[in-house]
Amino acid sequence: MQHSTVQGHLMMNLVVSHELSFRIVVDLGYDPADPYAIRFTFHLPGDEPVTWVFARELLLDGIGRPAGEGDVHIHPVGGELAEVCVVLHSPEGDAVLRASAPPLVAFLARTDRLVPMGQEATAGELDAQLALILRGHENAG
Repeated sequence: MQHSTVQGHLMMNLVVSHELSFRIVVDLGYDPADPYAIRFTFHLPGDEPVTWVFARELLLDGIGRPAGEGDVHIHPVGGELAEVCVVLHSPEGDAVLRASAPPLVAFLARTDRLVPMGQEATAGELDAQLALILRGHENAG
């Protein structure tokens, strides 16, 4: 079964120090087949793209207040919906990225139109039921 997905692009600043940061392209992805997750694919100069997957709810929470445990922490920076800071922890070290909040809010709004927040389990059950019905219809014909 073909699903609609939500794709987006974003410029983020990879913060090296207080004085130095690099602008990088980040692809955002959301697939209702994995309704709780969003994907950030970072395009780093001279390296293969790196994808991080984390909870859609974590991004939503992190836009308005500090959120996250473990490898991903997100918190607002500046005034209301100004910037968002994403901190990624890995064995190779930490990456600090900053992005403008409005494009992230717009991306989340698009995912919410596809699968409303809080209804992720329901969407998966509907897909499963529909697949069963369609399989039954194929067998009957």
